[in-house]
Amino acid sequence: MIIISQVEFPPGSSKDIGKCFTKLPALPAYLTMNGPYFRASVGGGIKSINLYICDNAHTSEALVFVNSRLTAYYDVPGFTYSCDAWLEVAEALKMVGLG
Repeated sequence: MIIISQVEFPPGSSKDIGKCFTKLPALPAYLTMNGPYFRASVGGGIKSINLYICDNAHTSEALVFVNSRLTAYYDVPGFTYSCDAWLEVAEALKMVGLG
């Protein structure tokens, strides 16, 4: 299972984002993170993506943890995010009776 979080914020909020990031709790042992990865565009602000990897046994608690982690940014002006669980092909095939 992979959880993908996507974050957007205006350039003027970069320092606030950085301050929040340095105060985040450590990841639990069942969760691995790749990222954050950033890109910026003129007029489009800054976007960031994180990939969190966990086994299926911890999916529920991983989703709660990642979403809770993102609440640390709620007071940052212009901050928006999405957080979604993505299935591997074997998991998706099981859902349609082919796995």
